[in-house]
Amino acid sequence: MTPKARLTARLVVSLCLALPAVAAAVAAASEATSASVPSAAETLGLAPSGAPVRERPQWHTLKVVLVSPGLHDELGELRQAAPGARFVELPQASARDIAAADATLGICDADTLARATHLQWVQWLAAGVEKCVHEPQLAARGLLLTNMQRTAAPSMAEHVIAMMLALGRHFGYFYREQQQGHWVGEGTPRLEDLEGKTLLVVGLGGIGTEVAKRAHALGMRVIATRASGRSGPDYVSYVGLPDELLKLTREADYVVNCTPLTPQTTALFNRDYFAAMKPGAYFINVGRGRSVVTADLIEALAAHRLAGAGLDVVDPEPLPADSALWRDPNVIITPHISADTALTDRQRVLLLQENLRRYNAGEALLAVVDLGRAY
Repeated sequence: MTPKARLTARLVVSLCLALPAVAAAVAAASEATSASVPSAAETLGLAPSGAPVRERPQWHTLKVVLVSPGLHDELGELRQAAPGARFVELPQASARDIAAADATLGICDADTLARATHLQWVQWLAAGVEKCVHEPQLAARGLLLTNMQRTAAPSMAEHVIAMMLALGRHFGYFYREQQQGHWVGEGTPRLEDLEGKTLLVVGLGGIGTEVAKRAHALGMRVIATRASGRSGPDYVSYVGLPDELLKLTREADYVVNCTPLTPQTTALFNRDYFAAMKPGAYFINVGRGRSVVTADLIEALAAHRLAGAGLDVVDPEPLPADSALWRDPNVIITPHISADTALTDRQRVLLLQENLRRYNAGEALLAVVDLGRAY
């Protein structure tokens, strides 16, 4: 053997001996990287709900998934989470595709549910499920329903804080003066601080908890109600049950509705409720418009029982052009867009990917909706 051949042989042997160590190092580095990247469950603060889906009688890995057109731009990322499945967008899906679908993403209408005879799982694309949860086929067929719980909570909470600051600092008034090129001297509205004020969060769920966290950081005293019990984070000084709502309302300088729409919360904020609010308090709604009796809110504002309102949701939507709410100088209205941010979009994709992965692995899903409670 020539010297060159002997050198080559030694190099080959050395490489072969080193390969296992290199592979182990790469695997360890990969595991360390994976461990350092928080999962969707950790990012969103969600725990798996219910039994593993592999225990469902008809479970198998996903073959056909019907997808809302609103997810068109995210299809590539979703396919990575369930590489063995075909993702078919409506309305292009054929009758055969619909019948064979194992899951739908953002689709819950009665006609599609009836035609999707193999359907096992419906993933809704919002936290509020009132447009879906009352479809009788869900309960009758034992379908699994999941929602977008917590994905929009940080963005919506920032929207609430922005409305509170804008109302208390009378930004609407100053903006109108700015449009007239008017430097206001005497007679400006008295500005209000959030520091030391009391905030009542009605519905201490994912959104309400994020609101409470931010309000506490601004020096507010936070109280809340929730239907599931009295537990809450340290920064909420008191958590009451729904039957304590009026008592807690009397203490609040700001009231924020973060509840889902259920029979119990429909028309919850009515004439009697607004009469119970502290004179000069503010009302903010990022829950659902139908939780408020609009005529009663207009009446309370006109009588100056309330100092103002911030509304991201109204009833009806869209709000008619002749509604008195548009013309009230102490009302801020945004057209149901408090969750319309890049952060919310990213977190929704994270949850979709994680639930697709979990379903294929037969694990329990995140954000499972209790059909009886409607959230």
